Amino acid sequence: MSVPQLPIPSHFDTGQVDQVWRIPYQDRQREAQIWAQEHAIRPAFEDSFRTCLLLIDVQNTFCIPNFELFVGGRSGNGAVEDNIRLCQFIYRNLLHITKIACTLDTHTAMQIFHEVFWINDAGEHPAPLQTLITQADIEVGRWRINPAVVGSLNLPPQVPESDQYAWLKAYGEHYVKTLTADGKYPLAIWPYHAMLGGIGHAVVSAVDEACFFHAIARGTQVHYEIKGQNPLTENYSVLRPEVLNDPGGEPIDQRNSTFLEMLFGYDRVIIAGQAKSHCVAWTVSDLLTEIQQTDTELAKKIYLVDDLTSPVVVPGIVDYTESADDAFTKFSDAGMHVVQSTEPIF
Repeated sequence: MSVPQLPIPSHFDTGQVDQVWRIPYQDRQREAQIWAQEHAIRPAFEDSFRTCLLLIDVQNTFCIPNFELFVGGRSGNGAVEDNIRLCQFIYRNLLHITKIACTLDTHTAMQIFHEVFWINDAGEHPAPLQTLITQADIEVGRWRINPAVVGSLNLPPQVPESDQYAWLKAYGEHYVKTLTADGKYPLAIWPYHAMLGGIGHAVVSAVDEACFFHAIARGTQVHYEIKGQNPLTENYSVLRPEVLNDPGGEPIDQRNSTFLEMLFGYDRVIIAGQAKSHCVAWTVSDLLTEIQQTDTELAKKIYLVDDLTSPVVVPGIVDYTESADDAFTKFSDAGMHVVQSTEPIF
């Protein structure tokens, strides 16, 4: 049986969801406090059944048209449509969401999935959105690590100063080989995106406004989880990078056990965000792996909101819709709930 939902505040404008703008935080604070009084919204710490809404990478870089990696899905406007529904979902369910956690994909220029990291014998870099680097590419010398990036990287302590480039070349081959062996996506060269300090890194304005309104109305801090800063690995999942070790088995990164423990501390975890085929799918996959190693019953506390996420689709180049749908089917079969935002969850 569903519980009553709140109305949507008058400040929410669906026509602004595809834009970047300054949020009038002071105004929203006053409105949220009045809203809480009018609708008898209790503080989050009083919740006996605690719900975390996990928003994966709801950032301008993925969600605003004409930004670097806009997730259009097959409709061409997927992330915008998702975020209209997401804002409405937050406002309507203020009473029942204990905590909102936002992951933030966070990058700098010199990272393994950016074009400047790789070079060929002609001095050219691989084209973003058009290049997948495979083990065969490295073996035949089609692409190699760009020696110019070595001095800008904070390499792991096990790397000898006298032999950094040789180590990095060996690591590049190991990295691509490991992705294949682990059944991951091949190494894709992405446009520069979610750049730390840039406007693309920020949470979408309309979503940030809704999260702030929720924080004030319920007296609970929004949690922000940074991911993706390690230059030596992709980090689609917030729970772990794609590769953890170097060719000798030494660690280059680690699992995000602290954030995992935070999620497991809630009675219900609702997941939305971008992109369904990449950061959402891999985060949920890693979450499922942890659940299956701990207690398979925990899968029942996970809700995946299918109309609040879209897959990566680059017309004429790649369409990850089917692989994303297959992943959600797998998660459902494992006991997680795949729902729509308009269905009763609470």
